[in-house]
Amino acid sequence: MENNFYSKYIKFKSLDNFIFHELVGPFFFGIMSFTIIMVAGGLLFRIADLIIKSGVSLGIVLRLFLYYLPKMVALTIPMSCLLAALLGFNKLSANSELVALKASGISFTRIIRPVIVLAFFVSLGAFFVNETLVPVSERAAANVMAYEVFKQSPPVFSEKVFLKEESGGSLKRVIYVNRIDIKDGKMSDVIVQEFEGGLLSRLVSAKKGQWIDGSWWLEEGKVFEITKENDVSLLFKFDKQALQLNLNPEEVARAARTPDEMSLAELFREVKMMRQRGMDVSKIVMILNLRFSVPWACLVLALVGAAVGSRPQRSSTGMGLGLSVIIVFVYYVILSFTQSLGDAGYLHPVFAAWVANIVFLIVGAGLTLNANRLG
Repeated sequence: MENNFYSKYIKFKSLDNFIFHELVGPFFFGIMSFTIIMVAGGLLFRIADLIIKSGVSLGIVLRLFLYYLPKMVALTIPMSCLLAALLGFNKLSANSELVALKASGISFTRIIRPVIVLAFFVSLGAFFVNETLVPVSERAAANVMAYEVFKQSPPVFSEKVFLKEESGGSLKRVIYVNRIDIKDGKMSDVIVQEFEGGLLSRLVSAKKGQWIDGSWWLEEGKVFEITKENDVSLLFKFDKQALQLNLNPEEVARAARTPDEMSLAELFREVKMMRQRGMDVSKIVMILNLRFSVPWACLVLALVGAAVGSRPQRSSTGMGLGLSVIIVFVYYVILSFTQSLGDAGYLHPVFAAWVANIVFLIVGAGLTLNANRLG
């Protein structure tokens, strides 16, 4: 019995290795092909326009290309998973290897296990690239376009700046600045909210603020006390009062980020802070969930690709590439449509971010069960 178990283990391990090798080549071919398509379809014309109309040097063009490349590659990873599974299993089907495997008693769900495992690790890689490399390269590209291509001056002011301070995982203070002049350190319409035990306890409102000799000072302000019953009472007014903030004007302006520029940890903190203040968190919750759902498209698209590729028909690499483009197009249409519904408040933000994956998971599971029955 031990020899029988060992022989089955060797048999399945050889099967996994065989299918894995069938997928690797098409995957990297997909990365290269889809990246070229995206470069030729948009970026190439944009760069050519910069060279012809703006007289941008070759060095700047090359830097822009390198900065934009990570985002394009990140977008092609789910497409490449789909193509790899589709072409790999189409080849197995065309050579009657799938029929032979099923005839030997191996189910289709067992055959696609290497696809699921590989797609899982690729999803982790896509998530890592999206969270680390893409935000940095996108900010670098934006800076090159603004300051080197369009010759804009660095911003002299920043508007609607939120600063948060936490202690022990709980919110301690939120500072809102309507407008800050980076050059002379002047602020207007400053609101400071102080929290105790997660509840708002004190509020400071000032018409002006200024950076003087390395310190922040609020001017023409009022201090309010907030009770546990949410009663607000004026404690006192002031002409000038110190604000404890260990950031200079430039650092304060830089601290303000849009949700797309935030890390996951920052997004979680932002949601927590907004909920404590009773603000609508729908949009930022959807952005947070999209950070997870888009990389995991690798998994569901790979499942669909394997099931579609297993059909008993012969198709060329070009046809497989075209079919992959169509499937990915449908996926992103559904994703864009549900995002719009989520933004408008017609769909729950979590559902809006995941519905495309859910739809394709159901389709992939259905096609997989059908392929299993045909075996």
